[in-house]
Amino acid sequence: MVTWIIGLAGSGKSTVGAALTSRLRAGGRAVVLLDGDAVRGAMADDLGHGAADRATNGRRIAGLCGLIESQGVDVVACVLAIDPTQLAWNRANFGAYVEVSLDVSWPTLEARDQKGLYSGARAGTIRDVVGVDIPFTPPSAPDLVIREAASVADLDMEVDRIIQLVLARSAS
Repeated sequence: MVTWIIGLAGSGKSTVGAALTSRLRAGGRAVVLLDGDAVRGAMADDLGHGAADRATNGRRIAGLCGLIESQGVDVVACVLAIDPTQLAWNRANFGAYVEVSLDVSWPTLEARDQKGLYSGARAGTIRDVVGVDIPFTPPSAPDLVIREAASVADLDMEVDRIIQLVLARSAS
């Protein structure tokens, strides 16, 4: 079972992914969390952040997901996916797949901009920022869209929704 969580920087992918992974483990499932930034670092950090390198990173993460899933372990992948062909590949190639899109407003993204990506891109000091100088097309048919979770209770409710999908898909 692969759960692919998509959203712009600051949308909460890592937060949602960590909460989902923790809850699935607490329910007795074997789960690996693959965060896009962590995978990038583990792979010698040899890629830039342009569209082509982002697509390569997405393929690497999908490959890892497939390898882990083939061994009977669930995967939660948190990825700033910008390539719609990657999402189509995921649906066609993973045994069970749930796609979750995080849809967060620009004011919230900019308020959460801990790395200074958006402000740096707007000032011209940082390049290749998705949503500013690299287009971001939200997934066309995600299984679930999560709008801004304003509180821990909201996050728990959204994770409950993802778990329901994961359990339903992995049972089929």
